[in-house]
Amino acid sequence: MGTGKIYSIGHGGLTGVALNEHLRRAGVQFLIDVRSVPYSRHQPEFGRELLQHSLDSTVKYVFMGALLGGRPDDDSCYTNGRVDYTKTRTKDFFKRGIDRLRSAHEQGFAICMLCSEAQPSQCHRAKMIGQTLADEGIEVLHILPDGRIRSQPDVMRELTGGQGALFAEAQLSRKTYR
Repeated sequence: MGTGKIYSIGHGGLTGVALNEHLRRAGVQFLIDVRSVPYSRHQPEFGRELLQHSLDSTVKYVFMGALLGGRPDDDSCYTNGRVDYTKTRTKDFFKRGIDRLRSAHEQGFAICMLCSEAQPSQCHRAKMIGQTLADEGIEVLHILPDGRIRSQPDVMRELTGGQGALFAEAQLSRKTYR
């Protein structure tokens, strides 16, 4: 396995200054935007263009929402209007996105996935992307709004209450989109 680090962070409730501080503290080199729609009505400063220009010069912005976003364009990724993470994880577009994250990890880069949801247990970046990487033996660390770090296994335990039987429910989006 590579020597890189993979983090995740949600911008919800953060300021641009706080985001940059969390990224700096973690030594992040690439911010990977995994939002399907890289804009925020409530926090316009986190829109794709503004965000790219507000990052510290040591952090490069990469949009990967088309590959790893929580609301895929592919209708077959939905069950009863909710994104089905198990189905999505089988799609070629998703696998290409995971391949890119794995490659960055193997090359020793420190990357951080960005979405809007503040809590990783409520976001596809833990339930879908993080779990896929963890299943491959790649460590994912989630940066909380206060800067503390939670491991992928800790987030999944929080989500399921330690009950493996609840894992199936964790594989669906909490929101209905279609």
